[in-house]
Amino acid sequence: MTDATTRAADLLKAHRASIDRLDAILIYTLGERFKHTQDVGHLKALHDLPPSDPDREAQQIARLESLAKEADLDPAFAKKLLAFVIAEVIQHHKKISGDH
Repeated sequence: MTDATTRAADLLKAHRASIDRLDAILIYTLGERFKHTQDVGHLKALHDLPPSDPDREAQQIARLESLAKEADLDPAFAKKLLAFVIAEVIQHHKKISGDH
């Protein structure tokens, strides 16, 4: 193995370790987010509010698209990701509402 190959392997290992840490942060952050959205779902069900809030969802998508631009992340990707998360939250809220 050449010195350049060894350095490249070390850099690859360091990048992968960072990616692994960031993946863990994403998962724990999503877990925390869903704890809060579950609480929101229970509040909505308790007060007979609809599981979905299109105005809030549109505001969040616009806000996160802007944050994505600031973070040098593809806004279209951020929008798709948030749309997926919102759809999952709405499903949870519908289930919670049906359970009440």
